[in-house]
Amino acid sequence: MYGDQETVRRILTELGDTWAVVGLSSNRARAAYGVAEVLQRFGKRVVPVHPKAETVHGEQGYASLDEIPFKVDVVDVFVNSHLAGQVADEARAIGAEAVWFQLGVIDEAAYDRTREAGLAMVMDMCPAIEIPRLG
Repeated sequence: MYGDQETVRRILTELGDTWAVVGLSSNRARAAYGVAEVLQRFGKRVVPVHPKAETVHGEQGYASLDEIPFKVDVVDVFVNSHLAGQVADEARAIGAEAVWFQLGVIDEAAYDRTREAGLAMVMDMCPAIEIPRLG
């Protein structure tokens, strides 16, 4: 497991409520769409990050993390594993507090360097599964 329960709890409850969801588009069939909806129900601001920069769930989208003109607390990553490390590095560069790699998104080197840089990090887990468990 790439994320102990204390780190999961801290990301979901303490590190801030603005989540950039990388890979979120208006495609309702994609997992990112449903996960973003759950995050919103639990009070998170969800910022779509996708090349199309679409508005999703009422939030303006951006083509990249560095285009977001306000502070992002958590970067939730819905991209292929071979692209995830670059996103983690970009999350660190914009000053995010945490990075969350979704189920099936695995890059151990990115996990290690992100944690070494002082960010909270969870990998191969889903916040939509974890947040209801907090009670």
